[in-house]
Amino acid sequence: MAVHTPEFHIRTVLETLEQRGRNEPEFLQAAHEVLDTLTPVLAEHPEYLEAGVLERLVEPERQIIFRVPWIDDDNRVQVNRGFRVQFNSALGPFKGGLRFHPSVTLSVVKFLGFEQIFKNALTRQRIGGGKGGSDFDPRGKSDREVMRFCQSFMTELVNHIGEDIDVPAGDIGVGGREIGYLFGQYRRLTGRHEAGVLTGKGKGWGGAEVRTEATGYGAVYFLDEMLQRAGEGLDGRRAIVSGSGNVATYAIEKVGQLGGTAITASDSSGYVVDESGIDLDLLKQIKEVERGRISVYAERKPSARFVEGGSVWDVAGDVALPCATQNELDAAAARELISNGVRAVAEGANMPTTPDAVMMLQEAGVLFGPGKAANAGGVATSALEMSQNASRDRWDFEMSETRLHGIMRDVHDAAYTASERYGRPGDYVLGANSAAFVTVAQAMVEQGVI
Repeated sequence: MAVHTPEFHIRTVLETLEQRGRNEPEFLQAAHEVLDTLTPVLAEHPEYLEAGVLERLVEPERQIIFRVPWIDDDNRVQVNRGFRVQFNSALGPFKGGLRFHPSVTLSVVKFLGFEQIFKNALTRQRIGGGKGGSDFDPRGKSDREVMRFCQSFMTELVNHIGEDIDVPAGDIGVGGREIGYLFGQYRRLTGRHEAGVLTGKGKGWGGAEVRTEATGYGAVYFLDEMLQRAGEGLDGRRAIVSGSGNVATYAIEKVGQLGGTAITASDSSGYVVDESGIDLDLLKQIKEVERGRISVYAERKPSARFVEGGSVWDVAGDVALPCATQNELDAAAARELISNGVRAVAEGANMPTTPDAVMMLQEAGVLFGPGKAANAGGVATSALEMSQNASRDRWDFEMSETRLHGIMRDVHDAAYTASERYGRPGDYVLGANSAAFVTVAQAMVEQGVI
């Protein structure tokens, strides 16, 4: 194979990918975000070019698309589309969540699976990258409808997963209820109580402490590590948080525990601002119990106001935690955050910040923690759940959170050290991408061309 300069090689790989994936904008964005930072790494490791690592890395090992027929409460047949993209298993079994949401497409699942490769590598937990889901929307469905859908989904998925093959978890639209139904059907079809095949399970039958809180907690731990590296801290800071789901809720909680005050939460209808600090008990009641809209928070809390539509990033704060969905923080939002003097941004969601917004924040000197590093806490704790399942052990909350905190500190340090190594100290995008890439690429080279 002819070896060209790293820049030429990266450009060629991306051009080929764009020709093959014209209808996959999310995936192409994720691929560009990683590959565009790898020039200094490839200059140091020309053997990765010779081994065709980039060409292999951007192609999933396996892509599975299947129909999911189920019967609703009115006895009508419904059909959704299911996906599982098994992207890279050089470090271990495929690991990544299942997302049930109308926005799920092959492009979205591929982008999430590609990100998962590097996120998982940063945790040093010996897990590969994958992702899956369906365009099924669990909102507004009865428990019985959700159960029937999950059972149909698992009837196909069971053929492609296993403790040492592929270990799914939850994501948007897939919480404890859905994981329970999925695991029940897996157990029924296989006749095995193979606890390590799914993570995010109920605590009474194999689930791990802190798994619910892990992604939100981890993002705030990473944020705090960035601030501390800069000689600052989270104490006394006002935090702007988007979303009101699992990640946002527990990011808000951890901000408070570390001395800050989270003053916003949002959903697709708009956002609330509560200058006294978001009331966690009220937020959990509305979102986790009642499954209501965020506007209800303002109706019940006199100190809060609801803004229909608009951008939560218009609210002034010291730090920002985008915890909702991809591409929610664009250039206009970044400009507003910079104008309001934001000091740091840590991504709680997957790729919530657009490329131009990332560039603007970095050029303005804002500390920026990319999702593959900042939101690695969820999958890290999933891997801890796998370890406990394998040993038939169970750790308490304190031990589990201590392990999570240690992993997030290691993720931060790995990203920062790599940013120094490749000449841009404090560039966590470069640092996270390069540290994770070297780990995966080295394993791929050592295992041969497969």
